Formats: sequence, C-alpha cells, structure tokens
Amino acid sequence: MSRAELPPTRPGAGSPGTVRPSQAGCRVAADESSALVWLSGVLEPAEHDRVRDALLARLGERPGPIVVDLGGLRSDRPTVGRLLAEVRRTVCDWPAADLLVVDPAGAVTGVAGELAVHPHPDDATAALARTPMAAVLTEELTPVVGAARRARELVTDGCDRWGMPELTEPACIAVTELVNNVVAHAATPMTLRLAPGGDTLHLAVRDHSRQQPRYAGLAPLTSAGGRGLLLIDTVARRWGSTLLPDGKVIWCVLHTEDESHWHHD
Repeated sequence: MSRAELPPTRPGAGSPGTVRPSQAGCRVAADESSALVWLSGVLEPAEHDRVRDALLARLGERPGPIVVDLGGLRSDRPTVGRLLAEVRRTVCDWPAADLLVVDPAGAVTGVAGELAVHPHPDDATAALARTPMAAVLTEELTPVVGAARRARELVTDGCDRWGMPELTEPACIAVTELVNNVVAHAATPMTLRLAPGGDTLHLAVRDHSRQQPRYAGLAPLTSAGGRGLLLIDTVARRWGSTLLPDGKVIWCVLHTEDESHWHHD
C-alpha cells in the first residue's frame, strides 16, 4: 500500500511529496487508493493549523469519509482528539463527508461523543462497510458560462434518482449561484459534489481560490448584482465556506420540508 505525503499548507513547509521526518513535527500521509490517512511523529501546537488543513484538503479531494490512523503518533491524545473533532464538525455538512479514527493505544475516547474511534484499521474499514456511503455525484467543471447549465443537469439527475424532486428547483437555484460565483470571481477549475442525507440534499463546490465569498445581507433593490449569496441563503437552511490550503469549499444544505416555499399555485 503506497503512501503519499499530503502537500504542505503554507509556503516554506516543504514541497508536495516530501516525506517529513518525525523529528520535524507531525507527518500527514495518505493512501491514494483508499480512505486511509496516517498521522505520525509529534503534533506540536504550532502545527495544529497545518494538520487540520491537510485533513480538510484530503476530504475535499475525494468523496466519502476518511479513516485517520494515529498508530504512529506520539502526541497528547486529548489534544489530537479535539483537533479531529474540529475537522469532523467542519465537514459535517459537506456531501457524504466524515472522519473515523484508528487509535491502537485507546487513548482517544471521543470528544463529547463526536468521534468514532476504533482500535485497528480493519475495525474502521468494517465500520465503513456496515454504513454504506451515501450516493454521491461529482463533476469537474471549467469556469465558463455553460458550467452552471451542466451543474443544474447534475442536480436535476440527483434529485430524481434520490426521490426528492421537490428540491430540484431550489437546488438548481443554489448550484447556479455556487458555480457562477466561481466563474465570476475565482475563475479556476471547480469540483461540484452532491449527495443525499435522509431528507436533505448536500451541495458543495470546491475551487482553487482562497478569496472568500462576501455576504452583506439584503441588497437594495437598486443594486446591480450581489444577490447570489442572498439566493443561497433563501433556499438553503445552512450554508458556508471553508478555506483549504489551495482554495475553498462552498457548501449548502437543503431540506425537503422547506419545499413548500417553492411550490407555485
């Protein structure tokens, strides 16, 4: 099983693919063919943000949960537990994203029940198998005018196959704004991902610009533009933007019980 060092999250931290020696701090490595991520070495307080960002980047790269193995880590487990719980809270509304922990030492027992902790990688893998990952649709889009149309097609397909046609219209409104925001402001390639979650639909667009969207509330009727985030705020019960080392994820969650707002007489 091959391991790849996750890219550094700040200039000067090394180059992508570099193996960081354990004495230099906490090493974060991932198996490119599976959900496994390993933390090894010593997690110093100054490295908290780097490790968090590396885990968020991995979750942004692939759909579904990741399994974080702490077997090679020589750090205070409660501190590591708090970091992992923070990452899990951050991605809880992303499409089909989650985090499981492998802790052979048994020192991480969960932070207020927020972490699923297993003693061996096989146990975590078995837990994933017992909980089938939600269906996920993913599309790579270029920042061109037609991107939003393709995004709406994917959303319509997802709402149809997952039995939530009542969310088609509001979800198309939301995804149009998410994608057009990238086209107009980030101008980078993007990844659209969507997944059901019970009676909810989770949408996310990952781009490669760290410029955060700006939301100033209700815009004057006389203003030109600036209503994109207002539309998302109107159709989605929750939405937000999470910075990654080389960009961001903008996400939103729509609920089927809110669909009455979108019925036409």
